[in-house]
Amino acid sequence: MTSDSRAALVVGAGPGLGGAVARRFAREGYVACVVRRKGDELQPLCSEIRAQGGQALAFGVDARKEDDVVGLFERIEGEIGPVEVAVHNVGANVSFPIREMTARVYSKVWQMACFSGFLVGREAARRMAPRGNGTILFTGATASLRGRSGMAAFAGAKHALRALAQSMARELGPEGIHVAHVIVDGAIDMPWIPENFPQIVEERGEEALLNPDAIAESYWQLHTQPRSAWTHELDLRPHVEPW
Repeated sequence: MTSDSRAALVVGAGPGLGGAVARRFAREGYVACVVRRKGDELQPLCSEIRAQGGQALAFGVDARKEDDVVGLFERIEGEIGPVEVAVHNVGANVSFPIREMTARVYSKVWQMACFSGFLVGREAARRMAPRGNGTILFTGATASLRGRSGMAAFAGAKHALRALAQSMARELGPEGIHVAHVIVDGAIDMPWIPENFPQIVEERGEEALLNPDAIAESYWQLHTQPRSAWTHELDLRPHVEPW
């Protein structure tokens, strides 16, 4: 890393949206710091970014654990450079009938989809506020706005994440930190979607899935918005998605 290296942190990276966001920021000269619990699974993504002339580093971190998240930020800021953008992109989209859902499942989904967002957002804010700038982006879902059968845990966590993002935006905006919540309303085009939900494409056609690179472009645009016209919440969906 050079003395002027800037970090783009993506917590919840992988072959879909997280990877696309990392590639997009790496193209702009950021060091893509990609995170998931099993860091070795990110090596293909890092190799791809490097092959395209960018810089990328993988971190194996459990974003539900406070010490792990604090240590992640300390390492990046100490060894790489300031975290100028932090993206929380953790999923936890599971379905359980309410009468069959255990307390352990509900708690785990909340920890993954909401509590980890609090930890990442807090640590990002602690470092960005003294500098007076930075961007914190949260990936939401249809469940951020409404629940449905079998989705009590996921919808509850995503509702809470949205409230967290709203509160952070109001608190941190005057200090120069842009906090935005992106509602991804639909299925993202990644291998396991057509394999597990072939009816989506069968019923609505090839354009029924959100292109992850197109979503990543919106994340970049949010990061580069002028302060006089910040977007807090952005919803994205395919043109054939019912809503």
